Amino acid sequence: MTDAAWGPGTATTIGSMPGTDPVETARTVVGELPDLAPIPELPARGVGADVLGRTAGLLVDLAVEVVPSGYRVAGRPGRDQQRAVDLLRWDLDALEQAVAEKGAPRAVKVQAAGPWTLAAGIELHRGHRVLTDHGALRDFAESLAEGLREHVSQVASRTGSRVVVQLDEPSLPAVLAGALPTPSGYGKVPAVPEPDAQRLLGEVVEKLASATGSPVIVHCCAKRPPVALLRRAGAGAIALDASGLGDVSGAFADELGEAWEEGTTLFLGLVPSTEPANAALRTLAQPAFDLASRLGFARRALAERSVPTPTCGLAGATPAWARRAIALTNDLAKLFADESDQ
Repeated sequence: MTDAAWGPGTATTIGSMPGTDPVETARTVVGELPDLAPIPELPARGVGADVLGRTAGLLVDLAVEVVPSGYRVAGRPGRDQQRAVDLLRWDLDALEQAVAEKGAPRAVKVQAAGPWTLAAGIELHRGHRVLTDHGALRDFAESLAEGLREHVSQVASRTGSRVVVQLDEPSLPAVLAGALPTPSGYGKVPAVPEPDAQRLLGEVVEKLASATGSPVIVHCCAKRPPVALLRRAGAGAIALDASGLGDVSGAFADELGEAWEEGTTLFLGLVPSTEPANAALRTLAQPAFDLASRLGFARRALAERSVPTPTCGLAGATPAWARRAIALTNDLAKLFADESDQ
């Protein structure tokens, strides 16, 4: 049984931030997001700081190296994987320093690539994706779960905060659709059946929920994320770009409505990840109000069953907009709480 680490008034970000200074960025997120502070990801630092490299640095008994086409399985850990490990250690040092200065957040959120995005993005020795080899796929999923459990333990020890895990699955829709290219570029990797995708993701989610005692968040910023699959896989929260959903109707509306009705929290991406022409608070909130109305829920559901976030990571933002986006996200959380009686 897991209890939510968030409630009315909670806001957070997806995870990535601009710049290369982990100390200053950690101070920002710990100071501005005291209820659910993400460990900042700074992909501008290069190899090992992007989502795949960072996640590879968490793997247990598996090694990855960088080749011209991307990340590839290696026979033993090398400098590429060591760089990822070092960057993450420096990030934890920065987080611990920020907590000492500003106080411990109520909860800390760690982010990593989910098993399908990881297996889609890393190559085997001959160039094929890990997800094409059943044995390698299972090895990576198990290693990911074990590595994240160790990471969660370290974060909890360093901060004294409750820890929540977010799995990023941007590649999952392409995995399900058979849209990933083969090494030659002339073919496509066969689609993974939904029951198989759900089963593997569910195994990882179950292990992480057990390790943290908190619901696991699964983030997918596709226009039509596979909400029903994620819910059946055990995701306690689903993070999506609410500003880009468009006309929510038909089967997709049913999936979202059922998820909300059954207690799945929706992390609603509402604040643009780069500076927009119009950043008026109610303009940003409107997609959330429209979604609640379309699904047949009163506005209080936004306070009780949603957490506002930026639409995606903030790595491409200016530092000034990243700070403003966090402030607006907090303002949205307050707005939802204030209007919870409507």
